[in-house]
Amino acid sequence: MMRAFLMAAMPQVARAQIDPKWRIHDEARPPPPVVAPGTTSTPEAAGQAPSDAVILFDGRDLSQWMQQDGSPAKWKVENGYFEVVSGSGSIYTRQGFGDCQLHLEYREPLPATGQGQGRGNSGVFLMGLYEIQVLDSYENRTYADGQAAAVYGQYPPLVNASRPPGQWQSYDIVFHSPRFGKDEKLLQPAHLTMFHNGVLVQDNVELSGPTGHRVRPPYKAHAAKLPLFLQDHGNPVRFRNIWIRQLKTGE
Repeated sequence: MMRAFLMAAMPQVARAQIDPKWRIHDEARPPPPVVAPGTTSTPEAAGQAPSDAVILFDGRDLSQWMQQDGSPAKWKVENGYFEVVSGSGSIYTRQGFGDCQLHLEYREPLPATGQGQGRGNSGVFLMGLYEIQVLDSYENRTYADGQAAAVYGQYPPLVNASRPPGQWQSYDIVFHSPRFGKDEKLLQPAHLTMFHNGVLVQDNVELSGPTGHRVRPPYKAHAAKLPLFLQDHGNPVRFRNIWIRQLKTGE
């Protein structure tokens, strides 16, 4: 009895289930949509996004981004990448996103300067609330839940897959946003899976709430889709080849 009560009280993670309305190997079942898969990046050039992705940066301009006040993004664009301009502020997508697959590539400054959190620091904030740390973690010690590919303040990466500064690196993230009821109570926490340079570093982790520095704030109800932002932390980190696929799971 107690076990059944506990199972009912626990928030359930949205998972794919077999659709009972289709027979096994049913020829009448509609096939999945066709998507061109894109191409892999090389050190010299960014790859091509899948055909159903929203392109957030194509190497030419920051038209998909803005400052927090809605004005044009102030970071520097050149040679197929853009670079943080220290003191200009973080930049936000003009479009909001919820459940998604996100790909981005970044390059840490060379020569490397500073240490710990002062070396190549930036961040990717999903929905503007849930941060994946960007940091030069190649032979650079800092607290584990604040190094590259950490869910900041919550989950260190499973391994440190960082490349040396000056080389392009990739993040591939699958994010399922939290769900809230009509009474604004949490029904289901956010979950995240992530690959850093092709290596699994976050395996369907459950977020405790928004991320923060030395705090773990609780969930507060928010919109189903919100802009993501990239952080200005004062270091000239470069980014390229950013795209996102909006997922329809869990709706």
